Amino acid sequence: MVNRIFQPATYADGVPYGLFRELRAAAPVCWVAEPAVGDWPAGPGYWAVLRHADVKFVLRTPELFSSHLGATQIRDPDTDADLEFARTMMLNQDPPEHSRLRRIVAAAFTPRALGELSAAIEECARELVDSVRADGEADFVRLAADLPVRTLAWVMGVPEQDRQLLVDWSNRVIGYQDADYAASSTADPAHLTDLGRTALAQRPITRTGPDGRPVNPRSRAALADMFAYAHGLASQPRPGSLLARMRDGGLSTDEFETAFFLFAVAGNETVRNGLPGGLYTLLSHPDQYRLLVRRPELLASAVEEMLRFWPPVLDFRRTAVRDVELAGARIGRGQKVVVYHASANRDEAVFPDADRFDITRTPNDHLSFGYGPHFCLGAQLARTQLKAMIRQVLELPGLELVANEPPARLVSNFQNGLKALPVRWRPGG
Repeated sequence: MVNRIFQPATYADGVPYGLFRELRAAAPVCWVAEPAVGDWPAGPGYWAVLRHADVKFVLRTPELFSSHLGATQIRDPDTDADLEFARTMMLNQDPPEHSRLRRIVAAAFTPRALGELSAAIEECARELVDSVRADGEADFVRLAADLPVRTLAWVMGVPEQDRQLLVDWSNRVIGYQDADYAASSTADPAHLTDLGRTALAQRPITRTGPDGRPVNPRSRAALADMFAYAHGLASQPRPGSLLARMRDGGLSTDEFETAFFLFAVAGNETVRNGLPGGLYTLLSHPDQYRLLVRRPELLASAVEEMLRFWPPVLDFRRTAVRDVELAGARIGRGQKVVVYHASANRDEAVFPDADRFDITRTPNDHLSFGYGPHFCLGAQLARTQLKAMIRQVLELPGLELVANEPPARLVSNFQNGLKALPVRWRPGG
């Protein structure tokens, strides 16, 4: 039963909050097997950490639980070379190297920088909602996805014509367990810049390596087009952009490539998952939706509760630096330790009536943006986008889920995403 929390197919039916609840009570740190999934080989298994306090402890003690030793995804890199490459990413570093890399890009996420972006984000959200206002219905996943892509393109300095490349890269990396996303190729070469077309030509044409096994979608080989694009764009970055800071920050080639990878994917997916999930949660609780329409000043706390109730990221992995005991479990040096934000966010010891969606909840110590040294650098930018889009859709009169058309969930044991969310409202309002 416990192994269900590893299986990607489990999450196609929804996050198993009931199972998490049982495990928090009976085995809050438990061993999970890692069987083969389709063509993907079996792994050695890992320790799942499910309680809020224990998740915080793991995330704030990199001297015991390292991001660097085995990187931060449940699945191990396929080769030593893949692991070494992954280790150059800021996400997969421990202090002090993590601190060095974070300082280089942090200036792009200061309150001043975000303040300059906020008006553009609000205007973009307004334009997107206005574009469908007269239709009376839309797939909110498709509608909302454009906001983080536009925002990310501006922050990174990616030309407007090449924005769809960001979508495909994210789909391939984050959605590799889902057949609808694993081979995403939606960018039209005719609409790309010359650089975009040149990079696209370097996209691997096969997802299988010479040994017949699937190529890790996070490996350098699988993302040759992304890295070709990154280097091409860095030759003439927009002044002040995140890419310009990365180019001029003294990063090695590997550090530059993995930094581009991190922001191109994570900068998109958190909001791309959080917005549809948040709106679905809100509309699934009509009393809370009506309360927010009536009291729009609750928007900030509503967004925090949406993030708690629908965490965009389900889990992250660490590796034990030495033998250690946690909540009665004896974890061996080198073993994988996976913290489940989704479980921690429903911990009854922290959140009274944890399974109730309450937009007035305060305090709200959710862990959807992580904790400790790796707390999400773009958390405030994500919040700004979530508030902007939710503020706009609240103006659509009679907004509701489309009956008999349930949302389509992403098949992933890492990202808590939707692939489709049909909504409707009274047109022309």
